[in-house]
Amino acid sequence: MDRKAAVAAYRQRKPERGIYAVRCEAAALVWVGRAPDLATIGNRIFFSLRHGGSPHPGLQAAWDEHGAESLAFEVLEVLDSEEIGLGWQRELKRRHADWIVRLGAAAI
Repeated sequence: MDRKAAVAAYRQRKPERGIYAVRCEAAALVWVGRAPDLATIGNRIFFSLRHGGSPHPGLQAAWDEHGAESLAFEVLEVLDSEEIGLGWQRELKRRHADWIVRLGAAAI
C-alpha cells in the first residue's frame, strides 16, 4: 500500500471510543481512562512514560520504579457510537466513573 492509500484508509476509519485500563502487576495498581480513539491512546500513554513526561505522577512513578514490563494496557469497554449517538461524550464520562469505582482505580 502506498502512502496516499494508507493516509486515505486512516482518515476513513471510524474511531473506537471507550474505556481502558493501565495495570501495574508489580505494584497491584490500576489506572482507568477514557478515549475518543482507543487505537491511539496506548501509544500516547507509553510514549509519554518513556520520555518521563506523563501528566499522571502515580503512573510515571510506577513506570520509573517497575519498568515497562510491569505495565499492561487493556481495553475494558468499547462504546457503540451509532447506538449512543450524539451523547457519546457524556456516556463515555459516565462509564469512566463507573469503571473507576468498579476496579478501585485511579483516574487518568
